[in-house]
Amino acid sequence: MLATNQIDLHTIQKYQKDAKAKKRESWWLAYCMDIDEGEKLSGKTVEIGRATFTTETKRYTIFDAPGHANYVPNMIKGAAMADIAGLVISAKRGEFESGFLKGGQTQEHLLLAKCLGIQKLVVIINKMDEPSVRWNKERYDQIKADLSPFIELYGFDLAKDVTWLPLSGLSKLNVSEKLNSKVCSWYDGLPLLTILDRMDLPARKMAGGLRIPVLDIMMNRGIEIFGKIQTGKIKIGTKIVVLPDKKYADIFSIQNSNDQYLTHAEAGENVKLRLKSAGEECEVYKGCVLCSPDDMCPIFKQFVAEVKIAMLPEKSLITKGYRCVLHLHTYAEECCISTLLGVKNPEEEEFTPKKCAKEGNVLRCIISVEKAIAGDKFSVNELLGRFTLRNEGKTIATGKIEKYSAPKQKPYQP
Repeated sequence: MLATNQIDLHTIQKYQKDAKAKKRESWWLAYCMDIDEGEKLSGKTVEIGRATFTTETKRYTIFDAPGHANYVPNMIKGAAMADIAGLVISAKRGEFESGFLKGGQTQEHLLLAKCLGIQKLVVIINKMDEPSVRWNKERYDQIKADLSPFIELYGFDLAKDVTWLPLSGLSKLNVSEKLNSKVCSWYDGLPLLTILDRMDLPARKMAGGLRIPVLDIMMNRGIEIFGKIQTGKIKIGTKIVVLPDKKYADIFSIQNSNDQYLTHAEAGENVKLRLKSAGEECEVYKGCVLCSPDDMCPIFKQFVAEVKIAMLPEKSLITKGYRCVLHLHTYAEECCISTLLGVKNPEEEEFTPKKCAKEGNVLRCIISVEKAIAGDKFSVNELLGRFTLRNEGKTIATGKIEKYSAPKQKPYQP
């Protein structure tokens, strides 16, 4: 944002003054995204920070996803909206090791990014100008060597899907302009913004019914809804239904990520919407899905899924009645694995009936929730059919919805 002149000098001076008053002079840059006072005091991103910047060829929305273990659920919601993941690694000696080698969050973030459908990964090795590093190539290569096996393990193709680069965010080195050889003689690659500009975006799904998972709600002279159009398109006056509560409304206004008012928007766009309901108040909350009234996504309380168990709390097994937290697109609530249908090892083809599953197994099961949720089969809509399970502050499994038990939707009658 600094490199593309999205932040004016007055705002920069204000952030620097605020950081100095809190005796956190070096944190001022984080205030561009961390606007909550609690985040500023602790130095930890809690909510999903959102900001925008533009280059000559593209307009970007940044989701600053929390890295701390306590706030991974918020990270999941932000990553669910993203096209490309930027994994920011500190090159400072001790910081990389604590985030990666000593039970830190780096590995969990890689697992979640891939599970949430992100195909392209930019590994940003930051703080290369730090006194313990000083653009040392051996340090850069060591971090690449340590990370590469895990990136590959979680499904990223190192040759096709992953880009590496060293930079210093605080000094803006290798962000928008190519590194001077006097600063770093061994890196002759492109700067970050050029890498992003040249990346191919995923195909946008214009056809099919409208699907907008609600990421956030803001009160600003009424309710503003923030989300990303996953499929379909909208325009002013479009009739929508809010699921799972099945409340009907019209789209009153549309804004893009730069707060510019639009007459229409298509799949791939992050939008801010105002709704107008004809009758009773249209209640909207995080985890709802906005759909076309004549093409609603399914609503269900129970579904069959294939689940890959990544890790479990020490000495624990998954059995009938196992409870954990389900994260499906922007939805997060407690769930219960109510029935085990079969278990297998990853290399096996057939499921075998068993009463329990352990770490590393693939499980076919029935998952139940208390309140109806809006989702879909993975084969129909990947975002609405892909989920993660968490327990005791850790991601324990990833899964795909195979089928569901849902009542037939009644057709919309205006």
